[in-house]
Amino acid sequence: MTQLFPASAVARLPRTVSTPVRGLAVASLISQILIVVTGGAVRLTASGLGCPEWPRCTADSVVATPEMGIHGAIEFGNRTLTFLLTAIAVAMLISLWNLRKSRRDLFVPAVVLLAGIPAQAVVGGITVLTQLNPWVVGWHFIISMVLIAVATVLVNRTRLSPEEAAADRNPRATPLLRQLLAAAAVLATAAILLGVVVTGSGPHAGDAGAARNNLDPDLMTRIHAAPVYLLVPTVLILVFLAYRYRLADRLRIALVLLAVTVLAQGAIGYAQHFLHLPIALVALHMLGASVLTAATAHAVFTGFTRRTLDTRLTLD
Repeated sequence: MTQLFPASAVARLPRTVSTPVRGLAVASLISQILIVVTGGAVRLTASGLGCPEWPRCTADSVVATPEMGIHGAIEFGNRTLTFLLTAIAVAMLISLWNLRKSRRDLFVPAVVLLAGIPAQAVVGGITVLTQLNPWVVGWHFIISMVLIAVATVLVNRTRLSPEEAAADRNPRATPLLRQLLAAAAVLATAAILLGVVVTGSGPHAGDAGAARNNLDPDLMTRIHAAPVYLLVPTVLILVFLAYRYRLADRLRIALVLLAVTVLAQGAIGYAQHFLHLPIALVALHMLGASVLTAATAHAVFTGFTRRTLDTRLTLD
């Protein structure tokens, strides 16, 4: 960094986790969710091949041309959002430069978020070159969920002091609480991964000529719903325990947010299935998957940090 910028400029970078650093962490999370939403708009409007080439939009143009119509504009708009993600990720990394040794718990997630951008660009290129192969498109979505989880952890860690960040997992966190939180994370992950398979079997391919994965959509939907049936009672039990044993407010709020997100996402999923996948509900369900990922990561992180568990929690 000192070779690229004057030492005076580096010296002016934050040496503590300041409000701008926290703001950049939040911006990282929001932008990761936003690109999922715009990517969903690309698929749901059949604009997946609006830019038929990669990395150029066409063989002769980097940008979409008027002749390409609305599909080209939508696809190019989604690609353009990558520059916003890059700017935020670079700014995040620069803001943490003077903290790279003392707060590796912040610096490493910031590096992962920046590295995720070229990784997504490569997968996006493969997606176009394979004519929207549903399995490749699925990986595009999965990587986004991983980056959302990382961004959520980053947001949470910016709220911790160096002492709290360095502390071990709370020894008062009982096996029951840890097991339920882990189970909720596993079930939410399974539901999201199976949702990717359902999407690959459904009608919204991103382009009229794109292939599907040739799996039975109805059967895959039923399989996708299975972990949700287990996730709902799991998060409700967690909420019950949080209030019954008066856990820390921050953990109770995190668990309530997770429960509300799970219930809302389940309701949207059922509605879109029985209404034959209207575009608006499918888009809302994709947004819900992003929020569910963030809410799950937030609840798990909150439940395993030292300061969030009340000493009165004694159940095993």
